[in-house]
Amino acid sequence: MPQVLEFKLPDLGEGLTEAEIVRWLVEVGDVVAIDQPVVEVETAKAMVEVPCPYGGVVTARFGEEGTELPVGSPLLTVAVGSAEGDLPGDLSGNGADGAESSGNVLVGYGTGAPAARRRRVRPEAISAAAAPLAEPAPVPVTAPAPTPGPVPAPVPDEASGPVAVVSPLVRRLARQHDLDLRQLTGSGRDGLILRADVESAIRAAANGTAVAPSVPVPVSRPASGPAPVSAPVAGERIPLRGVRGAVADKLARSRREIPDATCWVDADATELMAARAAMNGAGGPTAGPKVSVLALLARICTAALARFPELNSTVDLEAREIVRLPAVHLGFAAQTERGLVVPVVRDAQSRNAESIGAEIGRLTEAARTGKLTPAELTGGTFTLNNYGVFGVDGSTPIINHPEAAMLGVGRIVPKPWVHRGELAVRQVVQLSLTFDHRVCDGGTAGGFLRYVADCVEQPALLLRTL
Repeated sequence: MPQVLEFKLPDLGEGLTEAEIVRWLVEVGDVVAIDQPVVEVETAKAMVEVPCPYGGVVTARFGEEGTELPVGSPLLTVAVGSAEGDLPGDLSGNGADGAESSGNVLVGYGTGAPAARRRRVRPEAISAAAAPLAEPAPVPVTAPAPTPGPVPAPVPDEASGPVAVVSPLVRRLARQHDLDLRQLTGSGRDGLILRADVESAIRAAANGTAVAPSVPVPVSRPASGPAPVSAPVAGERIPLRGVRGAVADKLARSRREIPDATCWVDADATELMAARAAMNGAGGPTAGPKVSVLALLARICTAALARFPELNSTVDLEAREIVRLPAVHLGFAAQTERGLVVPVVRDAQSRNAESIGAEIGRLTEAARTGKLTPAELTGGTFTLNNYGVFGVDGSTPIINHPEAAMLGVGRIVPKPWVHRGELAVRQVVQLSLTFDHRVCDGGTAGGFLRYVADCVEQPALLLRTL
């Protein structure tokens, strides 16, 4: 007889604890192959297609599109055949205990196996496949139940007394807003407290109402005395989650922990633009991809970091040590429809301008299509932020924690400039360096920025090594 296996949301790596279902790639009754992507989820770092390690028939799905699930929650169940003829086609099991599985560890993204052609199985076959289960099968999303999967017994909260909460996300959200979960009545099955219940209580508190176990009631006001201050007008509320939430958390942490300072300088980029044009024109029409200004600036940064390694470091607060890092993993800010992301060019110190440019192009395309993996978005040691693409000249960058510095680059525009003792129109750019004052003093930061500016203004000597 077929065996029904439950596939849970796997550990997506890099400390991620939850993911939001963006799009289901299979339906109940579909036949799936081993390692076939079955759902697309969004984490705080990337969009990920999650492959199922089992081959068989999908008997249930858990979670509607838009639902946020913690790691370890059920995603779907698959009926796997244990003998020839138990399931249609070629899905008879041949693994241990009749369970067909890849055995791959799913961390961050799939194994790259090609997706199998979607097939459907008649409903009676699904029912027969689910029959051997000793326990009732979990409720699929097609059922009217408002929450995915069976509801476990109430879990004791930090305070005394049982609370009907299963999601650690809900508990964390309540703690962050000092809400007593025992005062809420959940709208989920069997009184389960959902995220929506906690968010509703938060909104009620912000609007000046007290939350009773079921229905919010207005807060009583004094009969005399000064007129009470009107409650704030309710506007559009956008949850801080996904990429936006991750950016907010990281920037807030940077401001809390890092004593940063910023210095800036204007530089004449005319010669850099001329050198770039010469490099791109040297190979003729059959040459490879053009070298971008960002790639040249990235290469200049790696040369500057070799001279000022203090800025390619991090601070170990517990050990009270500055850790200078041996490799430059260069992050660059990229604006996408999902928000700001910072892909990382690994080992940038060992790449020339063409290699850096090619990797920036590949990562930018992956960011645009939402295909960056968590590994491609973490581990940076220094960040380059080209905000000039937004048409602005200057900014004060916020350091990408736990890094020690970020270089910001404004737009390159024609401006009046004194060149060789005469007033001329030159291509001018403003460079801004924000640095962690714990790792170095202003002299080191100024030396780094001045070296970068000198390379921008006189790139000939540096370009020989690119």
